[in-house]
Amino acid sequence: MSLSQPLIRFAVPDDDEALSRLDRDTWSYLHAVKPREQPPYRPFFTDRFGPRDHLVAELDGRVVGYIRLGYPTALPATAHVRQIQGLAVADSARGHGLGRTLVRAAVDRAREQGARRITLRVLGHNTPARKLYEAEGFVVEGVLPGEFLLDGAYVDDVLMGQALGPGVWRNAAARDS
Repeated sequence: MSLSQPLIRFAVPDDDEALSRLDRDTWSYLHAVKPREQPPYRPFFTDRFGPRDHLVAELDGRVVGYIRLGYPTALPATAHVRQIQGLAVADSARGHGLGRTLVRAAVDRAREQGARRITLRVLGHNTPARKLYEAEGFVVEGVLPGEFLLDGAYVDDVLMGQALGPGVWRNAAARDS
């Protein structure tokens, strides 16, 4: 199956139901630390993450993916950092580079916002996501071993990041060399 070129855009309030459905349809312990949501379903957009915190991939007028970009904390000391806090691609659209397109769009958006770093957290057993992030320049900056108990197995929480501008060190080894 060949996909047409996706439209990457900011989410709008009318995307709430489609994004909520996408989250439910793609839910898996491979990437989720919360149990599967049960009805009644909560709105996708919240006070913390609204439409402008999401970039959406749309194909032929249908929402097929999103990436959430936020701040890692509310502290002024981390205002220069953006964090990818969610990524989903519909099963029907996987394998065609949409995840990569969304990650690149998030990195571009972080740069537009003046961020000097972008970070994320990924589950250690999520090999496809880790390979994607590594291919897009993210490096492992830390591992919290066995941080989550998911579906009867202990899973690592892998912290990844990359520098977006001058004067920000990728890691302590680069700084000390």
